[in-house]
Amino acid sequence: MDDIFKNQFCQPIREDASTHRQELSDAIKTILATMENDTCFAHVGDEPIHFSTTVKEMIDKFRDVLFPGYFSEEKIDSANIVYSMGQSISQLYDILSEQIIHVLRHDCLRYGRTCSECESSGNDIALKVIKSIPRLRICLAKDVMGAFDGDPAAKSHDEVIFSYPGLYAITVYRIAHILHTLNVPQLPRIMSEHAHSLTGIDIHPGATIGDRFVIDHGTGIVVGETSVIGDNVRIYQNVTIGALSLPPNAGEKLRDAKRHPTIEDNVIIYSGATILGGETVVGAGSVVGGNVWLTESIPPDTKVFIESPRLIYRHQEQKGERRHEHQI
Repeated sequence: MDDIFKNQFCQPIREDASTHRQELSDAIKTILATMENDTCFAHVGDEPIHFSTTVKEMIDKFRDVLFPGYFSEEKIDSANIVYSMGQSISQLYDILSEQIIHVLRHDCLRYGRTCSECESSGNDIALKVIKSIPRLRICLAKDVMGAFDGDPAAKSHDEVIFSYPGLYAITVYRIAHILHTLNVPQLPRIMSEHAHSLTGIDIHPGATIGDRFVIDHGTGIVVGETSVIGDNVRIYQNVTIGALSLPPNAGEKLRDAKRHPTIEDNVIIYSGATILGGETVVGAGSVVGGNVWLTESIPPDTKVFIESPRLIYRHQEQKGERRHEHQI
């Protein structure tokens, strides 16, 4: 009895779904017709780009090598460190070289570029990156110490390494920046966007950033491609180091121009500040206050704050009594 009752309702639903699927044929033809429209984009006949899982795996392997023992699945000690690190570095090289070759070949075929011997070039670049790891470890150690020294809430260097999203974003940036300077297409930006999606911190791999760079809290931070940031700079959440608004169709003309600010050594930028423009320089030792909008240079050792807003206080009285209000 239940089956008969169910079929009375399910059969019309099934027939209705089948009718809708018949209309997919016309919809598919309409969509395919847009392939002939040059103003739309399609990636047909070219090497596929599917990075998400592999990029995460590559970043995780980098962190294994850059911070030995912190993110390893097994304990590392004097008995196995040579084997463990050798294996991790070897695996990292394989993943990295494969991805670099992939993006080089993709761009070569898709854009008809002169053959650059993708496989040989990819292997060479991957080896250069691996050889840069000792210098990268020293640089990241300074970032860790900068975060710890400036944050009373940090209880240890280990806490910074394990849990600070700012350090994660900086780590990925420093790796991606090396790849960017070696002219690897696409991969550095995809790595940066992976970190962006996890931390809310958007650092373009083309930016130039000095030692002891500290991002406190971090969500909502943007650092543009041609930004230059000195040593011992600390920035807080929702800070933008960006470009001024560009006129339409100006992208190609200004693609390699300096569009983002220069932040000199020992600068602090508080939450919500926006600093814009390629000619804007924040002088060494300066402090930029919260919610400041800055589009012109300031000399060294300058403090920039916005005027405090007027506050209104309302005192809630017992029911039936008058409410008192005063302004400050």
